[in-house]
Formats: sequence, C-alpha cells, structure tokens
Amino acid sequence: MTPRILLAACAALAAACATNPATGRRQLSLISENREIQMGREYDPQIAASMGLDPDTALQHYVHELGTRLAARSERPSLPWTFRVVDDRVVNAFALPGGFIYVTRGILAHFNSEAELAAVLGHEIGHVTARHSASQLSRQQLAQVGLALGSIVSRDVERFSGVASAALGVLFLKHSRDDEREADDLGLRYMRRGDYDAREMPDVFTMLERVSAAQPGGRAPEWLATHPNPENRRARIAEQIAALPAESLGRRVNRDAYLRRVDGLVFGEDPREGFFRGPEFLHPALRFRLRFPEGWTTQNQRQAVVAVTTERDATVQVTLAEQPTAEAAARAFFGQAGVTGAVPSRAAINGLPAVSAAFAAATESGQLRGLATFVEHGGRVFQLLALAPAARWATHAAAAERTVRSFAVLTERAALDVQPWRIVVVNADGAATLEELARRRPAPVPVATLARINQTQPDAPLAPGTVVKWVTGSPLP
Repeated sequence: MTPRILLAACAALAAACATNPATGRRQLSLISENREIQMGREYDPQIAASMGLDPDTALQHYVHELGTRLAARSERPSLPWTFRVVDDRVVNAFALPGGFIYVTRGILAHFNSEAELAAVLGHEIGHVTARHSASQLSRQQLAQVGLALGSIVSRDVERFSGVASAALGVLFLKHSRDDEREADDLGLRYMRRGDYDAREMPDVFTMLERVSAAQPGGRAPEWLATHPNPENRRARIAEQIAALPAESLGRRVNRDAYLRRVDGLVFGEDPREGFFRGPEFLHPALRFRLRFPEGWTTQNQRQAVVAVTTERDATVQVTLAEQPTAEAAARAFFGQAGVTGAVPSRAAINGLPAVSAAFAAATESGQLRGLATFVEHGGRVFQLLALAPAARWATHAAAAERTVRSFAVLTERAALDVQPWRIVVVNADGAATLEELARRRPAPVPVATLARINQTQPDAPLAPGTVVKWVTGSPLP
C-alpha cells in the first residue's frame, strides 16, 4: 500500500469515527444511520417469517407502546422504533440495527412486573442507541469477515431450501461483555427516565441466572448465548442503584397490571406447530407425520423441521414449497444452477401424490448428493430434502429415504386435538407455599418450573392474598 493510499485510508477511518450521543465515546461506524434503518426494515419481515410473531394483538400493542415510550426518552428518538413479541418459548430478547426490538413470549412468562419488562426493553434500546450491532458489522467489514449462522442447518441446506435468513446472521452477532455492561447502564438510565422502579432490574438478572441453572447440562439459555454475562452483573447494577438518590429511582412497578397482560399466554412449545414423540414428528395444524432416523438430532423451526446426524454429515429437512404442485416445485428445484439429477418420477407416498429424484449439487464446500421429494397434501406442497457430502451419502441414503417414505397424513385424534399449555393468573387461596398449591391444583409442569416463572422457591412462604402465575393444560399424547 502506498503512503498516499495509506493516508487516505486512515483519513476515511478517522471520518468514520464519531462521538456516540448515548455513550459519549468515540466509535467506529462504517454504517450510516440510514443504512442501519434500511437493514432493520429489510430484516424485520424475515424475523417475523422465520421465528413467528405472537398472535395476541393486544399483547403486541402493549409491548410496542411501552417500548416506544422508553425509546422516545433515549438519545435516538427519531429512529423508527418497533417492538414485537416473538412466538417462541425461549427466554430471550434481541435487537436489530435501526430500532427493531423483539422479546419472546418465553421471557414474558418469566417477568413479574412491567418494570422488569421495561428493564429488558431498556437494555435492548441501549444496544441500538450505542450502535453495538452496527459497530460489530463495521469491524467485520473492516476485517472482511462474513456472517455465519449458528444454525442446525448447514449453509448448503440453506442454499437449496430457501430457509436461510440474512437477518438471523445479524441477529445472532454475539455482544461483548463490555457491550453488555454498557447496555445494562443505558437500560437503567431509560428505566429511570420512564419512571420505572430501578430496584426491579437486579431481579431480571437473578431470573436469568435461575433459568440458566435449570438448562439441561448447564447449557446457557438463549439470552446468554448472545448476551454474555458480565462478572457480578446483578451486584454491579445493584450497587449503582444503591448509590442513586431515592427520589430518582422511579415509582412504577405495575405488577398486577403486568400479570393481567400475560394471563392466557402460551407457555412452552406450542404443539399445534408440531411436536416430537421420540424420533416421530407430528404436526397437528398441517396434519402430517413422519419418522426421523433413531439417534439423529432433531429441531422444529418456524419454517422447517430438521434432523441431522450426530456427526453433522447428513440432514433431512421438511419445508413448504412455494409452487402449487409437486411437479412445479420439482422443476424449480432442479432448475437451480449447479443442481443435476435424474428425471423426477411421480410415485405416491402413503397415498399422497409425490414427485422425487436423486440429485447432485456443486457447492463452495464440495459436491453434495441427496434426494429431493415433493409431496402434495392439504392444498400444500411439502419439500423433503435429504443430502450429505458426496462421499458420505451412501452411508446415510437408506435412513434418509426411510424418513422421506414415512411422510403420511396425521389421523390420530388425540394429536390433532392437542392444545398448548397456557399461563393463568390465580390467587394462592390460602396456600402456604407453591408446593402446597401444586398439591391442590395440579399443573403439567414441575413445581420448580412454577417457582422459576414466579421468581420464588417451591417452599417459600406466600403472603396472604398472593396472586401467582400458574400453568394449565394436558400432557402431550
């Protein structure tokens, strides 16, 4: 690089550094505010499609209205702030550049006051006002590093299935611990500006720690996967709050009002959107079933149900095709650049019209082989895609084909009628503890789960007249 070019590059980088109004520090940004907003607007529909939005319009309005009130008091009030509830059981919240913020119904089930919700929304607003995602993307552009999806589905499957979302790559950029501390501080600032009791904020961190401890094998919950936990996070915020004047801490808690808002919220997986019974997958809403190979890792996503081998060298994925017939879907698939295969043959699968053919595909990571099958059922076309690296296809072909051939109409009445569990708000009715209440009022979840969503212990005394969140519903068939 010549000295002149080097000087020009340094000048461009210096120009790209500006003082952030929220944090007061100089910050590298190769992404303009207009580009931030454009990215959010482009990715928001992809998030809605890939993850799904909670259908409760009143709940959506409530969260959006609360979030926009807080954002209006931030240092970037003119962004097109949008707040949505994602129809997902996981305990998580996240933000896209440009002011697009999401909370899951799973995290809403674990809050016990509007102030706690305000703390998390304030934290995510802080990520946006501090331009954390934009800064990460700028650094990646500078280093010429591409985004990578932390998905069970490989990039090769994404290419052919159409399920991949660029938004997810941005969404799951992992924040640094310094970013988290900064977002915590800003969240505390925005809580106080909204007159919410800041003393509720430490309870959110306690809740997240309890959820983390309850994960199988100590696995971190989704929140901590992208929001790494700074050391002594709860204690650090509690110390800051203790040092503030009492009159500046805010007054709003709104516990009872919040509990009324989440009364009726779906809890856990929604089996109407599909559920596993061992290796068998049943989808009541779409009325189909199929059986994946024993020992494969399975995952039910909004746009796909997927199974992969333990070695992650083969996969079977079911999605909905866009075309109106199996023949049209097959033509579209085999018409893709780099895909070759036999002439698709029409042969029914368990009485359903189907078109299928083996294929090979050239990708950046090498040659793939697989089986593409398109099945007509219920006015839709289902795409069943099985593939593996060419050298491994022979090892897994028979198991993958058995899965494809197992696709059938779901007729089991109990499965078709299954309903999700829901949160209901109940009076403790004089029960001394949640354990005692559970003996009087059985729930489909362990009492430890009930304790977590109420942020208490199973044997902790309940004050007279206490209102608690409960879970109702029947076990899966």
